[in-house]
Amino acid sequence: MSKPFYISGIQQVGIGNPSVKDTWAFYRRHFGFQVPVFEEEAVADLMLPYTGGQPQKRNALLTLNMNGGGGLEIWQYTERELIWPEQPTLPGDLGIHTLKIKTRDVEAAFRYCQKQALDLVSDVQQRAGQPSHFLLRDLQGNMIEITQSRYWYRRQPKGLFGGVAGAALGTSDLERSRRFWGKILGFDKEVYREEGRFADFDAWSERSDERYRRVILERSGAYQGPFSPLLGPAQIELVQALDRQPRKLYENRFWGDPGYIHLCFDVVHMEALKDHSESLNHPFTVDSANSFDMGEAAGRFAYIEDPDGTLIEFVETQKVPIVKKLNWYLDLSKREPAKPLPRWMINAMGWGAVKD
Repeated sequence: MSKPFYISGIQQVGIGNPSVKDTWAFYRRHFGFQVPVFEEEAVADLMLPYTGGQPQKRNALLTLNMNGGGGLEIWQYTERELIWPEQPTLPGDLGIHTLKIKTRDVEAAFRYCQKQALDLVSDVQQRAGQPSHFLLRDLQGNMIEITQSRYWYRRQPKGLFGGVAGAALGTSDLERSRRFWGKILGFDKEVYREEGRFADFDAWSERSDERYRRVILERSGAYQGPFSPLLGPAQIELVQALDRQPRKLYENRFWGDPGYIHLCFDVVHMEALKDHSESLNHPFTVDSANSFDMGEAAGRFAYIEDPDGTLIEFVETQKVPIVKKLNWYLDLSKREPAKPLPRWMINAMGWGAVKD
């Protein structure tokens, strides 16, 4: 009998951008992404289906918020001219169009963003049965939803924000996408569904006559694996535009160009997940196979596409830095795969936090 695979949570959302330094500073100072897991300049030579068939030089940094939630992989080409979107991203466009970051107090978070003169898009909004949220844009105009959350790995007194709590993806066929997320990754629990006009989308698109269909999914199964306590539960929101033809966000552009480039899940037993995905006619389009080496972290990564071509990454971590100053690295291949790491060991990753 083959080993089961485990989902530990959203490990990170990839952000293509023109400056790792500036983008990290924005998310670090405002939203608490203070812990650099790795930073490395190298050649991306395995993503050829999505980089014009040629290896590309890049700089990448993975950063975490130790209050809990997923991280960010901030990704920058270093030797090619970036291709920016021809038009502003709109709700329901095909791909990842919104990053969800959690807060313990949405009203206080809104006041903070006002005080910092961030690019607010909407007021605080309430959806039936769902936490309050509001929208803003980052330095490159990427949409962020700040959403109230009840799940925290730890709660620092001044830690108003946590990490990534999910993402919103555009879809051309909501029911088809819903089946995909339920079968591939177990997001089988529908916690919200509504159709019509929405105040936050009106503010975003600057139109009040467009209708959308929105569904929010969660996993009914448990999150398991070394980092599951830190990453925590997540939501996937599917958005279908009903009154216009959505555009594909990365059409005629490379993975790594500006915008949200992928949604990454931390997994255990990649080979079993590969078999599972293939059985559902969603084979890996990229697979590092034996391993990848990011200098300070190592493991195996792979990609699949959702029905609209959105890139979903899986990472099975084999080595991770705990305290880089002490040259302390953890070999996860020697641990019980489904068992969470001790809290003191996860906490030690925060010793390398960069504070402004």
